[in-house]
Amino acid sequence: MDKENRRTMLAYLAVCFFWGSTYLAIKIGVENFPPFLFAGIRFITAGGLTIFYSKLKGNAFADNKKDIAKISIVGLLMLLGGNGLVVFAEQWVHSGIASLLVATVPLFIAIIEIFILRDKKMDYKGLIGLALGFGGVVYLTLGKSSTGGIIDFKGTLILLFASLFWSMGSVYSKTFKANGSIISNIGIQMFAGGIGLSTVGLLRGEISSINFARSSVLALLYLIVFGSIIGYSCYIYILQKWPASKAGTYAYVNPIVAVVLGTIVLGEPFTFSIVISMIIIILGVFMVQQSKVEDFQVDRDVGEKAS
Repeated sequence: MDKENRRTMLAYLAVCFFWGSTYLAIKIGVENFPPFLFAGIRFITAGGLTIFYSKLKGNAFADNKKDIAKISIVGLLMLLGGNGLVVFAEQWVHSGIASLLVATVPLFIAIIEIFILRDKKMDYKGLIGLALGFGGVVYLTLGKSSTGGIIDFKGTLILLFASLFWSMGSVYSKTFKANGSIISNIGIQMFAGGIGLSTVGLLRGEISSINFARSSVLALLYLIVFGSIIGYSCYIYILQKWPASKAGTYAYVNPIVAVVLGTIVLGEPFTFSIVISMIIIILGVFMVQQSKVEDFQVDRDVGEKAS
């Protein structure tokens, strides 16, 4: 393995670990800090630092209000709607369980693209994958007695809505190509999401509940540096070296990292039901993504033959 491949593999492993560990950091953070302000401070800080870095590097920025608005909407959908609900739910849902439910994001993306926008196709394998993925969610929720009673219908619903919002932001981001560099646009997304999260936190009166406990501050710093700045930077680097389908396989690893860390650090339950749910959900996601890749490949081949 040459130097460049080693660097790419290290970046991939960093994304797998750091993004998988964010669920643990969030769980630790919200033990003493109100959820929306906790997430808001994270993304305002990370977004501001990313924008500042882009300015120093001379990266291009979006040069019109329409593009900035679109980029900001992506940030609001993914970070306010998606991440914000995850942080809110982790006040009582264990971090490993939250990661398993958020792993359904590719399933929601497939539903939006195939059944709502109707701009993709899916074969029988993909449909089976959808059924498996959501079947794993049902099994996880109904089997709460064997998972330590750490997931309920309310928690499941909130985390599924979080996945839906993140999916909506992901799909919407593909509908336009804004001016500016990727780094600059990510900075704007994070900053906009942070403003939205902080606004919700202030409206909920969270400022009176702020507690700068050492564990929460350290968790916040970890999320800013490793979860946001380094994690995003490594992922962008991977996308430059690998196909998106290969880079996206981190999504299969994140729940495993989150469940293991939650068990080791916080003593969260690690039961047979959790393992089975993890296998079912990840298998469903894999089948859906493989189905979409195959259909895209067929469509592309047909287009090439027609040209």
